[in-house]
Amino acid sequence: MTDTSPAPRPSGTRNFAEDVARLEARVTELTRERDRVVAIVDILQEISASLHFVDILQAVSRRLGEAFGLDRCSIFLAGERQEVRLVASYEDPSIRNLVVDLDRYPELKRAFTSGETVFVPDAMNDPMFSAVRDTLTMRNVQSVIVVPIRWRQDVIGAIFLRTERDATPFSDDDVRFCQVVADLTAKALRNAHRFESLARSTQDKAAEHRQSDLRGIALIAYLRRLLHTYAASEDHMWAETLLPKASDEELGRLVGVSLNVIAEEAKG
Repeated sequence: MTDTSPAPRPSGTRNFAEDVARLEARVTELTRERDRVVAIVDILQEISASLHFVDILQAVSRRLGEAFGLDRCSIFLAGERQEVRLVASYEDPSIRNLVVDLDRYPELKRAFTSGETVFVPDAMNDPMFSAVRDTLTMRNVQSVIVVPIRWRQDVIGAIFLRTERDATPFSDDDVRFCQVVADLTAKALRNAHRFESLARSTQDKAAEHRQSDLRGIALIAYLRRLLHTYAASEDHMWAETLLPKASDEELGRLVGVSLNVIAEEAKG
């Protein structure tokens, strides 16, 4: 009887195949790290070119969405009265200031409440989503990352990322990458806030100076009209002729000095 079983593979062949597999895995890992670095550089370049917070957040959401090929990437900011607003969205850039119900997003609510990053590799089997599981099924959700955006000790916003079930799930490295992006976003928002505060302060000072100038003009106009009316009256048209010549000359000198002082002050 002829033995038809396959001949055992030499151990050297198995070792070579394992080495190739490890090398391919390492190349894939390095490629992903390179892509993350490139994405961070792109994000830095884009947000550094703007000092408006809406443009900054929209750029971040777009870059993250493109980097991961996401189903959804959004950025939320905390508002007044404990409101949370959707201010930037990768899938719908037209959304800019939409109040959201945190009860519909338990992961987002946890991030804002705890101040910690929320990472859910398998949303369908996570107890946190039991109340909204039907919605997750309809939207075909796989994994979720929510990274808080901090300003000093306060959580002022959050970056929200979600993948569909047929996409590659998020990894721990992806979470760390998103945390780096959140830190960069917080710094960019701080710079934008400082710029807008400075611009408002400059506008307020310019308006204040203009009001001061207008008050001065109104006062001078009032005094000019008062003196003109007083001097033009019949009782006082000839009154100055009664002053001694020395007094008249001294008044003229004082008027000249006063006008010079006002001219110098006007120069700032």
